[in-house]
Amino acid sequence: MGSLPHPSENDSRIDETNLLNLFKSQQSHLNFFFQNLSLPQTLAFTHTLLSSTGTIFFSGVGKSGFVAHKISQTLVSLGIRSSFLSPVDALHGDIGILSSRDVVVLFSKSGNTEELLRLVPCVRAKGAYLVSLTSIQGNSLAAVCDMNVHLPLERELCPFDLAPVTSTAIQMVFGDTVAIALMAARNLTRDEYAANHPAGRIGKSLIFKVKDVMKKQDELPVCKEGDLIMEQLVELTSKGCGCLLVIDHDYHLIGTFTDGDLRRTLKATGEAIFKLTVGQMCNRKPRIVNPEAMAVDAMKKMEAPPSPVQFLPVIDHQNILIGIVTLHGLVSAGL
Repeated sequence: MGSLPHPSENDSRIDETNLLNLFKSQQSHLNFFFQNLSLPQTLAFTHTLLSSTGTIFFSGVGKSGFVAHKISQTLVSLGIRSSFLSPVDALHGDIGILSSRDVVVLFSKSGNTEELLRLVPCVRAKGAYLVSLTSIQGNSLAAVCDMNVHLPLERELCPFDLAPVTSTAIQMVFGDTVAIALMAARNLTRDEYAANHPAGRIGKSLIFKVKDVMKKQDELPVCKEGDLIMEQLVELTSKGCGCLLVIDHDYHLIGTFTDGDLRRTLKATGEAIFKLTVGQMCNRKPRIVNPEAMAVDAMKKMEAPPSPVQFLPVIDHQNILIGIVTLHGLVSAGL
């Protein structure tokens, strides 16, 4: 097992006050951006992306490149055609992906990034629309692009005003905020958003129904109400549900009998439990759920007062048992 290094003399120079002052300074720099950002420029940029009939490409170099890639992925997750275009790879063949219907957005703090300036004539030759997002006034990119949005930068948080920590922060805030504006303008629904995130918790909570996560058929711990309790111990414990589902000959649900019921019955009756049937001690009014119900709603139903439960029998419209959904199964499914 590893161990933390011993504090050095330099560690004493970092304390809560220093950190708080840095956060306050960054907040001040970000406020400068919000207070000086041109809304007409931003609106024009947003309309340009919204009206695009092709792909929206983002590009940048260094830290700005990371931001460009992230904003592109945000748009993709919202169902908007977008991609990151490496300025270096573009000059070695990747420019072939561009068409006259596309928009190319260039992130650059200085607006004088050499790799992006070399990319501009190649993009123009393909007929794509060029937008630069820059923070220094009077830069070269702004002069050669179809549109420029100025991202106001007071200074970097870095004491030397060099490390791009504030400039990249405002690029990220700007890009993600515009992305959400596009999301609203396109009337993206929760179901559409979930369809783009099927493996994540958000998507699963909006897509998965009880029928998608329930146990069924041979996995069900079933018994008849006339079965003796002690003869059903294997069924009770072997299916991993912590219960018995009591049914009649037509598979209609009669009730449930849990491992907790077993303990309580044994404590209350002692040796008499050997003569008791499941039907005599089962709960005949258990919580149930429909197979078409959302899985996340089934979880809420399990956790609802007066006391939480670990499972729900799944019943169709004819009260026929078709499955069981367990809390463990829902958690394992990522809900």
